Amino acid sequence: MSASPPPRENFAPTRWSLVWSAGHASTPTARAALSELCAAYWYPLYAYVRRQGHDPHAAADLTQSFFARLLERNDFAAAEREKGRFRAYLLAALRHFLSDERDRANAVKRGGAANVFSLDFEAAEGAWREEPVTHETPERAFERRFAEELLARALGRVERGYAERGERRTFAVLARTLTAPGDASHDDLARELETTAGAVKVAAHRLRERWRAALREEVADLVATPEDVDDELAALFAALSD
Repeated sequence: MSASPPPRENFAPTRWSLVWSAGHASTPTARAALSELCAAYWYPLYAYVRRQGHDPHAAADLTQSFFARLLERNDFAAAEREKGRFRAYLLAALRHFLSDERDRANAVKRGGAANVFSLDFEAAEGAWREEPVTHETPERAFERRFAEELLARALGRVERGYAERGERRTFAVLARTLTAPGDASHDDLARELETTAGAVKVAAHRLRERWRAALREEVADLVATPEDVDDELAALFAALSD
């Protein structure tokens, strides 16, 4: 990976560090940050609930109910145990919530969950049905999906930068060196971009560096301290390689 994270004194507060330092969303600013994070990373949670055996309607209701509770209550003890990593905090909090729901299964009517976010559960269910059948645990599947979501968000951040510079087509061609390496040679890509293979090699390297930087920025938003960035990156890549 690229250079190590900046020292603590230069580490600007990010979305999760704001929540963490505020005592887990005890201020309006921290609550807004938590809402944004939850809205960005909700699909792995929905998929986790589905793997617990709930049908699509129940899973959608439980996911929304979880977010409503998460934003109303900031007392999940799991936050301390999980060392301030948003990914681990989310899963621990969801497991806590589902355990409570099993204990009082009739306390909330299905279909009556608060609509905390505008979430496209129909699209989520479509993505769920297209996932390959595996024997991994729901926890391992959550880790993998979370990592995939993070990689996609980092790539989307880079794509927006290219679009702002009027280079959408350049990104679309070069992105294949990240998403499908080996499928197209530098010569093939050069012909598409009407340039040289050498220029494509340099541009592909620059794209990868931008992607790595964007990935670090995304991860920094999900941990409480800069010291956690490299460990979280290692955990996420491990989830993808298992």
